[in-house]
Amino acid sequence: MRRPARWTADQLAHIATVPGTTAPLIVSAPPRVLPGHDVWDMWPVQEHDGSTAVVDGGELWMALAAPADGHPEERHDRARLRLLGRGSRCWTDHGDVFEPGASLGTREWSGSAVRHADGSVSTYYTAAGRRDAGRTTFHQRVVEARAELVTGAGGVGLRATTGHREILRAGAPHYLPADDVEGGPGRIRAFRDPYRFRDPADGAEYLLVAASVPWGDRFMGAIALARAGAGGWELGAPLLVADGVNREIERPHIVVHESRYYLFIATHGQGFEPAGAAPTGLYGFVAPAVDGPYEPLNRSGLVVRNPPEQPGQAYGWLVLPTLEVHSFVDYLTPAGVDAGEAPADEARSRFGGTFAPVFGLSVDGAETEVRVPAHRPSGETSPVR
Repeated sequence: MRRPARWTADQLAHIATVPGTTAPLIVSAPPRVLPGHDVWDMWPVQEHDGSTAVVDGGELWMALAAPADGHPEERHDRARLRLLGRGSRCWTDHGDVFEPGASLGTREWSGSAVRHADGSVSTYYTAAGRRDAGRTTFHQRVVEARAELVTGAGGVGLRATTGHREILRAGAPHYLPADDVEGGPGRIRAFRDPYRFRDPADGAEYLLVAASVPWGDRFMGAIALARAGAGGWELGAPLLVADGVNREIERPHIVVHESRYYLFIATHGQGFEPAGAAPTGLYGFVAPAVDGPYEPLNRSGLVVRNPPEQPGQAYGWLVLPTLEVHSFVDYLTPAGVDAGEAPADEARSRFGGTFAPVFGLSVDGAETEVRVPAHRPSGETSPVR
């Protein structure tokens, strides 16, 4: 049986503050992509080869969205999937991905999407909370919804063709159930953020899922790996476990570059053991095949950290096959200030709630370096039209 890769404290000890792993400083938040709403955790609708789907001349993306009022941390309790178009000069709002009440949870958390040969789109997402609970809970289920992609005078949209169905469930022997009733960011077990990946080596289909595994009387972060089979998704042993290093790793995804498999994750500094042992950032690993064995990039795993003077400026990093790095503007605060714990008015004044400037990576085997490419067409983060 395949043994999971282990991310260890010895590896993490190699972290160094060097320019090659530091993101460009965000001095002020760009204009909101979706006025009146917070948006975060974006991902493109992908073709089966991993490239971004293009519809009516623009890229097709999804993101989490919620009305921009109240404390920014409350957005997770109201999150809905939003469909967006990325054009040459601005973003276009195509509305909610699902009709009200269609999803299986009380809110929708991160995932991924793929366009099939027949033009339909499968959206893999996290159904958070249970409608029958009568209150906000933190149950998480991995769900697929398939829809027809429609275009016309009314714009671009998705018209449901099948119901929403749970396709993976956490549990023994490998994973802890994600069924917390009480909790909050960094304090709940995980089974979320499904990322669909097609292996170019043999065409096999996989789902990567942020998960939790036992660690003493607590839990630690892991990446679950499921493979598509004749009877559905087959959930196997973890691909990677944060061996007492981190309790919450998020948004796992794989990029193939020069015949190597690059596994990326996002995590907050507060998720490390002990909290703050390493910075909030994008971390990564490399392997010769989708199932490993993986070794940490840059010896420690750190690929991109926020600048020390703005340690919480961005989060939710996603690396595309082009090696572009996308994220959202989180809290613009100096070191030592935790805006997430501040009163609502103060936290709201410091929260970006929109897409961050895009930068790139240079990748050479097990080493990476942040690069700032020539910007895409001017105004790429301008509001929707």
